[in-house]
Amino acid sequence: MFSNPHIVSDVMTHTVASVGLSASFKDVVGMMQEWRVSALPVLAGEGRVVGVVSEADLLPTEQLRDSPEKGYALPRPGDVAKAGALTAGDLMSSPAVTVRANTTLAEAARIMAREKVKRLPVVDDVGLLVGVVSRADLLQVFLRGDEAIAEEVRREIVSYLFPLPGSTVHVDVHDGVVTLAGRVGDTSLVPVAARLVRAVEGVVDVEFDLVPGGDPRRADGLSSPADQGLV
Repeated sequence: MFSNPHIVSDVMTHTVASVGLSASFKDVVGMMQEWRVSALPVLAGEGRVVGVVSEADLLPTEQLRDSPEKGYALPRPGDVAKAGALTAGDLMSSPAVTVRANTTLAEAARIMAREKVKRLPVVDDVGLLVGVVSRADLLQVFLRGDEAIAEEVRREIVSYLFPLPGSTVHVDVHDGVVTLAGRVGDTSLVPVAARLVRAVEGVVDVEFDLVPGGDPRRADGLSSPADQGLV
């Protein structure tokens, strides 16, 4: 009945910068600058993701170098160990936090927030790197055109919940805000419609201008289903 939510494979970048376990400190820094990224997957074997090296992993080297001379507090013991690291294998954070290509964008966003990372390597069933998804990629769904959103709401929600002739519901979308207006035969379905519309990729909010189908005037003079306790 309803379309599936967007998944990581819909928005991920397939061409990914990565480094091997033996990549030097300078190679890692150079790769980050060249690709303009803040983290790199670290690969072993035929491309299995074994860790991620980020700018945060590189900073202890600079911090330790400056601390004695400038009176800064010494890094934590774990950072001291990384400060002496010479390769990506020693610098990386492991195990890597990864996602699969079929992970929903909502779940990927939750993982990023929980782990406090900006990018996630995307792996296949055996852990091989197939792409990377970033915060910016997840926000792409909010760039969907208004008409594309409206068409999905009409096709996947309105046509099922409010079919003709019992209901006449018009869908309008402006800057991601969906408005459903018209008459409905079963007002008990309005809360269901609210939840489903908000779940459509790219929807910012949903508003209603609906009245019971049996009376073209608003019930009891109320201005919206929300006023009537319907949403």
